[in-house]
Amino acid sequence: MSSIVKDLGLKSIGMDLIEWAEDWMPILKIVREELISEQVLKDVRIGACLHIEGKTAVLVKTLTDAGAEVYVCASNPESTQDAVAAALSDYAYIYAWRGETEEEYMENIRRVIDKSPNIIIDDGADLTITLHREYPEKIGYVYGVCEETTTGVRRLRGLERDGLLKFPAIAVNNAMMKYLFDNRYGTGESAVFGFLNATNTVIAGKTVVVAGYGWVGRGVAQRFRGMGANVIVTEVNPVRAVEACMDGFRVMRMIEAVKIADIVVTATGNIDVVTVEHLRNMKDKCILANAGHFDVEVSVRDLEMEAVEKKDMRFFQTPYNTYMVRKYKLKNGKTIYLLGKGRLVNLACGQGHAAEIMDLSFSLQAECVKYLVKNRGRLERKVYKVPHEIDAKIAELKLKTLGVEIDKLTEKQKKYIESWY
Repeated sequence: MSSIVKDLGLKSIGMDLIEWAEDWMPILKIVREELISEQVLKDVRIGACLHIEGKTAVLVKTLTDAGAEVYVCASNPESTQDAVAAALSDYAYIYAWRGETEEEYMENIRRVIDKSPNIIIDDGADLTITLHREYPEKIGYVYGVCEETTTGVRRLRGLERDGLLKFPAIAVNNAMMKYLFDNRYGTGESAVFGFLNATNTVIAGKTVVVAGYGWVGRGVAQRFRGMGANVIVTEVNPVRAVEACMDGFRVMRMIEAVKIADIVVTATGNIDVVTVEHLRNMKDKCILANAGHFDVEVSVRDLEMEAVEKKDMRFFQTPYNTYMVRKYKLKNGKTIYLLGKGRLVNLACGQGHAAEIMDLSFSLQAECVKYLVKNRGRLERKVYKVPHEIDAKIAELKLKTLGVEIDKLTEKQKKYIESWY
């Protein structure tokens, strides 16, 4: 089956977007040359469920240049850039378009699984979970999965805990060179960009509530504060709440925070963070955005039930081809705005993380794919950390591309640190 995209006529626009991203991803270029030379991925079938945009295409190009057959679907119905999808069809099999229905989204995931992938690259674990639930006959083809997100790793650990995980998994999200930079700086900057792109409103001087103070929440809170916002953090974890306090943020319960919030950004990975109880107490004209993986943190169902009127606003053409904002008039007379249908604001309303950030994350992905192929049949059915040598290699390559040199321990220093006396 050939690729299924919205419009192949957008291919030239997509090629430009991919070229721009590639110019800012020097680490992945180095990794690509190594993979081509080693021929480790030759004829390996890779199924990738990722956000379809320029940086992702550079990863796919890396894998195909190294000899792999790559089949790609979207990890979010609202994050695909149709021009990039069209361009990807030149060197991979792509089944994705922006605005997929839930049924179309799942059907595209099944199209990838039908190709019996050897390696899975997942973003949220939807492909992996679907394979486990619906395709037991395909399990034997899989060497392992590389998971990109906090949400996906949690789901895989749940499979492992229940004794249901059928092949090795690498928690790429938990690599230091991923979460310290992608989750914090990448999401922080791209969430702010997505918000500004969708609303064209000022941030400075407004009260922004950030739900969750994990690595994503930290980044979002820091970047909104950097734009001049008064930032409040809500948390359920007492340790993270203390950390937020000592980082200089106000910490409050959500039910109190929404009463003074101009903007609420969810970043917890959990369900029902903003519900009808909060909506009824919310400040008039509050803007809601989600930076978590799935569209479950802001209860859209509750919004729909409380609304007496709704209207889509702020239509963008390239590369989005969709409305950015949905305006809700509630029963109590207040107006609430929801960005990107409650999906990832940095991709539904923005262009995702900066290329330099995804250079780190996708270089880790490529290295972990190679690791799974080289260790086929030798790994247990469990969730593994990214090997330290891969983390360190990507850090060293990043420093090299920055032109930065660092000191090394002397033999005497190594012995001193390792000694117990």
